[in-house]
Formats: sequence, C-alpha cells, structure tokens
Amino acid sequence: MSDYQPLPPVPYDPELEPGLAAFLDLVEQIPLRADTILANREHFATIIPPVEVMVGDQPVEIEDRTVPGPAGEPDIVVTIVRPRDLPATPAPAIYCIHGGGMVLGNRFFGIAGLIADVLRFGAVGVSVEYRLAPEHPAPAAVEDCYAGLVWLAEHADELGIDPNRVVVTGASAGGGLSAGVALLARDRGGPAIAGQGLICPMLDDRNESASTRQYDGRGAWDRNNNDTAWDAILGSKRFTDEASPYQVPARMADLSNLPPAFIDVGAAEIFRDEATEYALRIWATGGQAELHIWAGGYHGFSGFSPDAEVSRTAEATRLSWLRRIFGPERPAEGTGTP
Repeated sequence: MSDYQPLPPVPYDPELEPGLAAFLDLVEQIPLRADTILANREHFATIIPPVEVMVGDQPVEIEDRTVPGPAGEPDIVVTIVRPRDLPATPAPAIYCIHGGGMVLGNRFFGIAGLIADVLRFGAVGVSVEYRLAPEHPAPAAVEDCYAGLVWLAEHADELGIDPNRVVVTGASAGGGLSAGVALLARDRGGPAIAGQGLICPMLDDRNESASTRQYDGRGAWDRNNNDTAWDAILGSKRFTDEASPYQVPARMADLSNLPPAFIDVGAAEIFRDEATEYALRIWATGGQAELHIWAGGYHGFSGFSPDAEVSRTAEATRLSWLRRIFGPERPAEGTGTP
C-alpha cells in the first residue's frame, strides 16, 4: 500500500518479555521469507521434541493412523492420544490442528498441550498432519484437516468418542484452519462440532489491520512473516476474491450458524484485530463467541511464558470454556494432570 505507515506497538507485559526473548532466540533464527521457507522448516523440525520425550511417564497411549484424505488426494496421517484408563463411556474428543503459518511444523507441534488436556478431561485427542504451502497451496491444508475430522466422526464408536462433544482447536495457523474446518462442516452438512477453540488465530490474508502495522519487524510472528506465509498459501489468488474463504475465514461473507467459538489473542500481537473482527461478525449473526484479549500478550505468549500471571489466567479461562463443553476435569490424582 502506497500510504502504508507503521504504528507504535502496544507494550509487552514485562513479565512476558523473557519468554518472548527465548522464543525469538529459538524460533526466529532465520527470517521467514519466500527463499527461506525450507530452511525454516528444517530448523523448526529440530525444536519439536520427539513425541516419546513429550509423553515421558504420563499415562497415555499414542497411536498413528493413516486415514483417507480429501477425495482424489493423498491419505493423511493422524496421531491419536488416549488416557490408558479411558472409561468405557464415550469420551469427549479434541481435534487438534498445529500452527506454523501453514508453511512450517507438523502434527507433534503443540502435542504436549494436547496430552495435558486429554488427561484432564479423560478425552481422546487427534492431531492431524496436513500438507504445507507453497508445495501444496490452498485449499490443501484446510481440506486435509476437514478430511481428518470426517474420519474421526465416522469412527467415533471405534475410538470411544462422544460425537456430540468434539472440539476443533489450534493456535495461530491451527486456529485459522480450525475456523475453516468449522465453516466446511457447516456448509457440507458435515460432522457436528461442539466448539471451535481459536487461539491467536491466523484468519486474514490481507495484512492491513492496525495490529499488523504495529508488529512490522517486531514480535514472535510479524507482518513480514505473515506476508511470506500468505503468499505461499494463496499465490496469485492473494488479495482477490478467488482466495478460498475456508482457508481464509475472514473472507467468508456469512458467519452464521457456527459452533460456539472461543477466541483468545494477545493485545500486543499481529492477529489481535482480525480475531476481534471475527468475534464481532459472529455476534452480529446472533452466534456464540467468547473473546479474550490479554493485555501485553505477544503471539503465543501462554506457551512460552507459562508462569506469568496473565498466562496462568489465560490458561484457566481456556480450561473453563472446555469444562462448559466437556464437563468437569478428572481428579488430578493418578492422572498426571497438574
């Protein structure tokens, strides 16, 4: 944009700054640009611990399955996480979609949090491996994620899942894809979704909001990273009406009749404004959305600064939302839960 001007950023919560510095040192070693996506992907893979390390001695069972992908497309892989003492009664399900800008990461990114939630709620967790851009542009990622959800619903009895208590959730790109999956399920008459957990979600390719301008060259995922990712995802369709509204949920004209949304974002990050706008548009249709904007929070703050007061409050709020869908948490004794 010829009249583009950066804006002064919202200050970070001082208690979060050490975690942000650690994030930048660990993750942002190579600026994410079109010619560095593969190098970033290789580096990103090195910082995701092996699943055996993340499981440790926690009482869960891990299983990989190859399941049908979208019609005419390759199969996909999902990882299933169950408590070892899963009761005979149908369990709630958490369908997890990983972050990484739709260009980085794999289904094990963030699985430690999925394991914790599985143990807290006696749930079955499923984390999906989806195709990444630019090798697989839109709508490959969202279609893969939707195919995994369809498989989960069709195999609910086998998996011991209550089909009326399925939550789709993810952070960053995973939040955007979770929103897209909810839209596909609505429009295709697909599986019932009890809630969509959109954590710092990546929803809009246009990169024009005030918050994107405030975090240009700053923060854990900045305007430049976002441009790189959306260019890879959409190619020449970016900034046009040809962009799939399922992979770019902010472009969906109709946000009515969606499952209840939990939208969680920091005030000091790039996705603050598009997340807020998404909630406003859901409310305008009479839909249910719960929006939390955390003062001084950077992108992904609760994961990298878990002991900060604002992070503990954000996590407690997220769990409160899950309890309202799943019911109470299991007793901590003997479950490995905090």
